[in-house]
Parts: sequence; C-alpha cells; structure tokens
Amino acid sequence: MTIKQFKDDPLAHYSYAIVSKGEMALVDPSRNPKQYYKFAEEHNANIVAVLETHPHADFVSGHLQIHNETGATIYVSEKVGVNYPHKPFDEGQSVKIGKINIRPLHTPGHSPDSLAFVAEENGETALFTGDTLFIGNVGRPDLREKAGNMKSKRVELAKAMYNTMQTKFNDLPDNSIVYPAHGAGSLCGKNMSASPSSTLGDERIGNWAFKDQTEEEFVEEILKDQPFIPSYFGFNVDLNRNGAGNVQQEKYRVPLRVGVNDVEEGITVVDVRDGDSYKAGHLPYSINIMSRTEGDKYETWLGAIIEPKEPFYLAVNSVENIDELLERTAKIGYEKQMKGVVTLSEKVSRTSSDLDLQNFKDNKDNYTIVDIRNESELAEGKIFDSAIGIPLNELRNRADELPKDKPFVVHCAGGYRSAAGSSILENKFKDQKVFDLSEAIEDFK
Repeated sequence: MTIKQFKDDPLAHYSYAIVSKGEMALVDPSRNPKQYYKFAEEHNANIVAVLETHPHADFVSGHLQIHNETGATIYVSEKVGVNYPHKPFDEGQSVKIGKINIRPLHTPGHSPDSLAFVAEENGETALFTGDTLFIGNVGRPDLREKAGNMKSKRVELAKAMYNTMQTKFNDLPDNSIVYPAHGAGSLCGKNMSASPSSTLGDERIGNWAFKDQTEEEFVEEILKDQPFIPSYFGFNVDLNRNGAGNVQQEKYRVPLRVGVNDVEEGITVVDVRDGDSYKAGHLPYSINIMSRTEGDKYETWLGAIIEPKEPFYLAVNSVENIDELLERTAKIGYEKQMKGVVTLSEKVSRTSSDLDLQNFKDNKDNYTIVDIRNESELAEGKIFDSAIGIPLNELRNRADELPKDKPFVVHCAGGYRSAAGSSILENKFKDQKVFDLSEAIEDFK
C-alpha cells in the first residue's frame, strides 16, 4: 500500500492519503482539499473514501467538501451523530480500498466516539490512531465536558482511555506502523514526540500509557498538566459534526478594503503584522496576533483570544498576504465571522510606546509586570518575583484584576505572545502606559 502523510505545521496536524489499485482514501483531512486532489492526480487515483477518526476540536475538516466534489463516501462512527451524508462505520465493519482492507476499532478516551483505523494488505499493517494514540503519549480526555453532542466527564473518558490502551491494540503485530493525527505542538495532548510515526512495538516499550499500571494511576497521570483549551475547540467539534462549507467559496466571500483609516467603533481588529509595524500605527480595538511565518501559532492564538462568532476585521501588511491569511483563518472555521480584510493607510492614529529597557531593568518596582504564560509555565516558576500571572487566553476577561497605579510591562516566554497581551491591555487601559517586553525577555532568564 502507498501511504502519504501531510503535515500542517502551525497546528501540528497530520492527515493521510492511502492508495491502492487506483483508489484513494483520506484520513482526517485538513480544511482545504487541494493538496489531496493534486496527490490523487499524481497517482492516477480516484478519491473514494474519507475516514474520520472523530469530530476534531483543533481544526476544521474538509470531509464534506471532498464528498461534494469527488463523490467520496464519508466513513464515521454512528456514535458521532453527524448531520451530513455518510456511511456509519464502527467496529466489526470494514471497507476495501483497492486491495487494502480497512477496519475501525472503537477507541474511546479522547472522545467517546473515537475510532482508530487498521489498514492491512499483504501482511503489512498500518494503524491510523487519530487523537487516541500519539507518538509517546495519548490524547487528552478533558475536551468533551464542554463540547460536542456527546458530553462526557474527563474522569469517565480517562478511564475509557485506560481500557482502550489495555485492550484495543493487543491483537496487532509489533511491526504495525502507527500514524497519529497530531505531533509535538498540538493542544490535543501533552508531551508528544516530534516523530511523525512509530511502530506499535516501540510504543509498547516507550509510551507510558502502555505500561503496567492501575486504572487509578493511569487516570492521575493523564489528567495532570494538560494544556489550556482554546475557546474555539468546542465550536470546531460542532462544526465538524455538521460539516463545513466549501473553503474556497467561504473565504473569498470576505470583503476587502484597501488603505483604511478606520472601521466601525467597537469591532475588534486582529492585526497580524509584526510588532514593530503594529506599534508604529494601528487601528483602535486592535489585537496584535502576529502571523509572520508558519512558526507563529496564529491559528491557535486567534482561536484562543477571539471568541467563536465574535465579529472581527483582519488587518494585513499587504494584499499579497491575503490568500495565506484567509487560508489560515479558515482552518479553524473563523472566516464567517470576519467583517473584512483591511490594509491600513499611513494616517492610522494609534501607536504603542517603546519600553525604555534600561529604565525597566533599574526600576522594576515602578511597573506592574504581567506574565501571560500558560498555567503550566507559571507553575514552573516566575521570571519576575513581583509579576502577576494571567494566561494570555484569559487576559481579556481577567484584565480588571490588575492594579491601575503603574505602567504595565507584559511578557511571555519568548516574545511572540506578549505582542497580543500588551495590545489587549492597551485596549482596556486607555489612560495607562502599556509596554511589550517582547524578545528582551531573554535578558532576564
């Protein structure tokens, strides 16, 4: 069998194409299907199936668009309760893709409806594990308390994951290749390896979740130190359960305005330019969520700071960047709430002050220092003893907890998040100076 792994770096998402005898199946595809269509053309293959391991929380799947454009059958567990054309696919069933036999295993734990797919041909076994089994870890069980049509408590799902790891993969050979839906950097689990694949034998040896342990020990380990849950996760679960619209049509419905001086008062502006450009001039109510390269976690922080269905404008550096930014925004299904994409005129009036770094070093007590790192980072210790810790994803709702008697200095771990954090506080405290420590945080580590 021929297997192609596709990686979306900003979301650390893996999707797959499986090809045999001119037929192709996709596993957990990304929002935009063009890369899969190109691969199908290169291999003279027809896309006949889309296999969904579960309704994803961190990205929007293109399964419905692929079905509409290719006629491929969508296979998904009946337990998901989807609202689009599909074929229920659960344990005990199977489908042929060319000469490959694919069968689902019910693997609850990350979600109650999770599947893993076993693909077998001529003695070869590939295991597509979705968000159940990662390389070096397993999927988090705490997302469904607030999202999806089947709400489950985290402890219940943690116990289900224990049973999954104890029982579901026992009959598969050690040389089975494990292909997960995510790698290091994803918020769908913790402590994942950067390796894109593994063998089941290696995971049985090296993955803590396979080790001999009691259910109580497993539950305690899996529930501790999980990363934060962005606002958009529940929204994406429901969007994937219903099926998203055609990405090309949806993103190009967003209007463009060139060289603007202002937008409607009170509407949030997501400004994706670099920090220096932002500080030199930006619109009121702007939040600086930088998207300079794929290394910037724009999708994650957009979905963590901006609420689902909250209207916003997108301010870009150039019209050349529009296609890429619309694409990245559509990955999490936020294109419909965009009121427009704008480029800015030179007359925009808002500016941000530069920090006098030496003055800050000499007089730290004269500033309110705001540490916007995540809870797990804060738990490891403060960089500044006097800092007030409020994670970035909570800052808009908790800014009133901050004292208002001194200028603010905002910092994170490396300088990327503090651009967004300082701009949030600028919007909140109109009469107080707000400074972004940015990459100068390295001077204090």
